[in-house]
Amino acid sequence: MPSRSPKTPKPTDQETAAELKHRLRHAELQLEVSRRMAEQESLDAVLQTLVEITTNAVGAERGSLFLNDPDTHELYSRVAQGNYQREIRILNNSGIAGYVFTTGKELIIQDAYADPRFNRSVDEQTGFVTKSILCIPIRAEKGGIIGVAQTLNKKKGRFTPHDLALFQTLIGQGTLALQSAQYIERMNQRRQQELEFINVVSEVTADIKLGSLLQKVMGEATRMLNAERSTLFLNDEKTSEPWSEVGQGLEAMQIRLPNHLGIAGAVFTSGKAINIPYAYADLRFNPAFDKKTGYFTRSILCVPVVNKSGKIIGVTQVLNKRGGPFTAEDEARLHAFTAQVSIALENAKLFSDVQSMKNYNEAMLESMSNGLITLDENGRIVTCNAAGLRILRAAPERILQRPAEEFFAAANAWVVDKLKSVEQTQQLETTMDAGLEIEGESLSINLTVQPLLNAERKRIGSMLVIEDISNEKRLKSTMSRYMDPNIASRLVAKGAEILGGRSVECTVLFSDVRGFTTLTEQLGAQATVSLLNEYFTLMVDCLQHEGGMLDKFIGDAIMAIFGIPEPHADDEDRAVRTGIAMIRALFEWNKQRAAEGKLPVDIGVGLNTDTVVSGNIGSKKRMDFTIIGDGVNLASRLESACKTYGTRILVSEFTYKKLKGTYRSREVDRVVVKGKTHPVAIHEILDYHGEETFPHIVEVLSLFRNGVDLYRRKRFDEALGQFRQALALNPADKPSQLYVERCEHLKAAPPPEDWNGVWVMQSK
Repeated sequence: MPSRSPKTPKPTDQETAAELKHRLRHAELQLEVSRRMAEQESLDAVLQTLVEITTNAVGAERGSLFLNDPDTHELYSRVAQGNYQREIRILNNSGIAGYVFTTGKELIIQDAYADPRFNRSVDEQTGFVTKSILCIPIRAEKGGIIGVAQTLNKKKGRFTPHDLALFQTLIGQGTLALQSAQYIERMNQRRQQELEFINVVSEVTADIKLGSLLQKVMGEATRMLNAERSTLFLNDEKTSEPWSEVGQGLEAMQIRLPNHLGIAGAVFTSGKAINIPYAYADLRFNPAFDKKTGYFTRSILCVPVVNKSGKIIGVTQVLNKRGGPFTAEDEARLHAFTAQVSIALENAKLFSDVQSMKNYNEAMLESMSNGLITLDENGRIVTCNAAGLRILRAAPERILQRPAEEFFAAANAWVVDKLKSVEQTQQLETTMDAGLEIEGESLSINLTVQPLLNAERKRIGSMLVIEDISNEKRLKSTMSRYMDPNIASRLVAKGAEILGGRSVECTVLFSDVRGFTTLTEQLGAQATVSLLNEYFTLMVDCLQHEGGMLDKFIGDAIMAIFGIPEPHADDEDRAVRTGIAMIRALFEWNKQRAAEGKLPVDIGVGLNTDTVVSGNIGSKKRMDFTIIGDGVNLASRLESACKTYGTRILVSEFTYKKLKGTYRSREVDRVVVKGKTHPVAIHEILDYHGEETFPHIVEVLSLFRNGVDLYRRKRFDEALGQFRQALALNPADKPSQLYVERCEHLKAAPPPEDWNGVWVMQSK
């Protein structure tokens, strides 16, 4: 007989009534969700209400609702019952909630601690013990998952499929209200951000002072993007260096860097923003600054600052956003912010430049030893600096706003005649060693009268420059023709005591022209003198710029001193900067000589710091103010050693240890110079090099340092490998070539056991 399908038993009246009761209860709860959702005005209230209704409906102890943050890929809870934190954030792929969010599957878990997906950290933080979990995805109207809802710990019994169905129904009912509240909150946030942005820009751009403006800009950028630090670099067109005198989150300091290096350099040169979520994974990031400051950079957002003409005037760099990497919205907001403040930055920079120029001019006028008087086009005295008031022995009210012919009258009327002559000719006139009667006393002065013209070359007045050459001035003027002006000034101020001999610490510089004999043979006597005059002019300018004292010319060599007659706190740095400037000036001069078909000139520079004896040394007929001592000899030896090592600037360890600045350098060797027994470390200064003159300099220096370390440990084969790699990157690196030759020699003739890597120099 054919089989019959079993008949579904008809529900009893009691079952029908129970099902109807459940349906009515579901409908009531749905209506309650809709009604109460409509009453709420904020996302927090919507979340709170929805969690309360669903938790009570399924008879659970607690409930939570997590929404997804697409920017940080995190699930966050804005509300939770009981002792939960006000906001909880977890990665949207971790734990039970993360599993439900990523898979879209609902879960009923009766024993939470037995499930490997369960994350116990929240329980450990709150002290709550999770036993059972009911967790479902929250789906948007278009089907996408926007979050996760869960209830914890069924109060009576276990969670059932019926509880799951009810939970899904109620959450589904509230989803539309939830999305609407989210949308309204986002709109309110954006509106608030826009209002705040307008207020911030208005406040920031009202500041005209560059220092405080930079502080405000960086403070607002840091706060606006919720970052740890920020820095605004403005480009210095004179040096091609972006600079900053303020860093938000950093101590006050000035930062300067080449405008083509690092993240900031890449943004400045390309004009494109860079957003790096992991700084140490990006090859453009230089960790040296982190090492120097002890700071750890995680994420970087860097955008160009563009003025109204489309020119890049700097870059803004923001570091370490709290809560994750910087987003595209952050980048857009920072672009908009810098675009608004760029005009204010340019105005503030212009104001700062003008103010600096004004302060510089005023300070220069007040610090001048010469009197300076300006007159308007009607011959009325407008200004007189402090030196002018002192020389003329006049109070400001006695001279200012008076006609020149009233003040310079009687015996001094010749000054007015000079003014009239210059007014007619519009040419500068100078009167040397003239007499000026002041309060019955005759002064000896040098007077210069100069016309003042505006931008249209129209006369707007005159200027008088008065140099008092009476007494000390006359003596100093005369002596300065025969000796260094610094020594003449000290001699006039203190007498001959400084020339009697004393011990003083100073830094000695020696420089010498390479192959000078060959040059003289090719040039002849007249051309040699012309070359030396031009060369010495360049070198002495570099020396005087750093406040050094020229001791003497020794043929084609120069001996200079830093720290005598007046010491400075940074004499060692001044000497090093002078050496660098001399090489750079030589490079530029050689370009000019090459264009004229002339032979290039090369030099070596040696520097050493030591205590020496200074004084007036010589015979009754011929005296020189100079210095003597071992420190002088070592500086001379180092200049000579430049030929051995193929370098241009060598400094002793005694100078190197006292440098306050940071220079690109390397320890070349430890040597015992001729006539001495103790070794001295010598360092090469390389700051004058660029990529063109020293390719791959960073890599070469690293390989060289490794090679020297291996060499001193007598691991010559390994050292050879390092030096040869360095030569492969820069075949012209003579110190590396020298060490290759040494290593090969020492491999063939191994040194004794007590060998310590010190090289004994046989020549002076």
